Order: sequence, then C-alpha cells, then structure tokens
Amino acid sequence: MLASQVFAGHLISCLVRLFYGFRYTDMGPFRAIRRTSLHALGMTEMTYGWNLEMQIKAIQNNLRILEIPVDYRCRIADQSKVSGDLAASFRAAIRIFGVFFRTRKKYPTSQRRS
Repeated sequence: MLASQVFAGHLISCLVRLFYGFRYTDMGPFRAIRRTSLHALGMTEMTYGWNLEMQIKAIQNNLRILEIPVDYRCRIADQSKVSGDLAASFRAAIRIFGVFFRTRKKYPTSQRRS
C-alpha cells in the first residue's frame, strides 16, 4: 500500500475512535454482516465510502463487531483505479471524508464504546 493510503487509513481510524469511541484497525472493504442487520443500517453511499459508512452505522446501531486480521497483497494485474492516480486518490479521499462527516451529522451517537 502507498504511504498516502496508510496515512489516510490511520487518520480515519483515529477520527472514528475520537468521535465514536471504537477502535477499528483497518478500513478495508471485506465485511461480513447479517442481511437483516445490513438492511437496518439504511446504507446510502454507493462509492468509496461504503465500508466506512457501514462501520460507523454498525457502531451507532450497537452491532457486535469483531475484526479478524487479513493480509494484504499486491494486485495481480492492472493498476488500482484509486491509488494508481493522484487525482483519483484525491477524489476518493474527499468522498470518504464526506461520508464520515455526513454520517456523523445525520446519525449522532450518544454511547461511547471501546
């Protein structure tokens, strides 16, 4: 992963911990969730911020959260549509931070978890 991706992941993780009191170690795209729980979250994001919206709403809805470490590997073919291009990376970052603040504003949480 590029240094900018690692930094962005740590930054979002710190913001989630600061605002929601929950410590995620990764913002990766792989998630497992019951269909009924997913529907209850009322997901709206359709792009790069989908996994972050899901993680925040899972906290807000007091779902049981368990992280299982997964190794990363380099892409086998082609180049990433996001991290391979500076402009695309910037657009994705704007979208992800927009999701963070929109979700926070729309669904404030009063419970803090650790």
